[in-house]
Amino acid sequence: MLKKLLMTAVLSLMATLAWAEDYRAGVQYFELPFPVKTASADKIEVTEAFGYLCPHCNSFEPLLAKWRKQQADDVEFVGLPVVFGRSWEPLARAYYVAELSHKVEESHQAMFDAIHLQRKRFTGPKALADFYAPLGIEPEKFNKLYDSFAVNMKLKQGDSRLRSYEITGVPAIVVNGKYRVTAQSAGGHKQMLEVVDYLVERERAGH
Repeated sequence: MLKKLLMTAVLSLMATLAWAEDYRAGVQYFELPFPVKTASADKIEVTEAFGYLCPHCNSFEPLLAKWRKQQADDVEFVGLPVVFGRSWEPLARAYYVAELSHKVEESHQAMFDAIHLQRKRFTGPKALADFYAPLGIEPEKFNKLYDSFAVNMKLKQGDSRLRSYEITGVPAIVVNGKYRVTAQSAGGHKQMLEVVDYLVERERAGH
């Protein structure tokens, strides 16, 4: 068992060193000038900034969903819906309602599908409440949370974090409040996650 653990550690270190030759700050990823404090010092926080209306986020989601399921317990994933215009805000509010209701797992992909496959347009909270009802959130609860203090606070905190992360486009991923990765910097959606893997290993190693 000890020999196996040592071999695993050596292979992980070799992989990290190999990645280090390929990935450079300012090229494949960017170091934030002012790191943002994460929720837990015991976890490596990986935050995705996304928007339900964004076609690139829609394409990225299946890859990201698979990646999330493969992560170790020391990785904490956080979704951060962006508000790049008035039409984005209702969908960001809906995400936070789902988050507070512990229904993101049931509703996240469904919302992407509704917008990008079924071409649905949500004109207001009633249409959103009707959509989330069969996904496990009663309309009364949805409407109560939609304009609640908790959701308003999440929107304000999210906007503040986006500015701190210097995010101007989505999808974008921030690792442990220190590094920002985009499809443009990494070279594609699949490559994005490879760079994120490298940065997660870098954080594990205490860099």
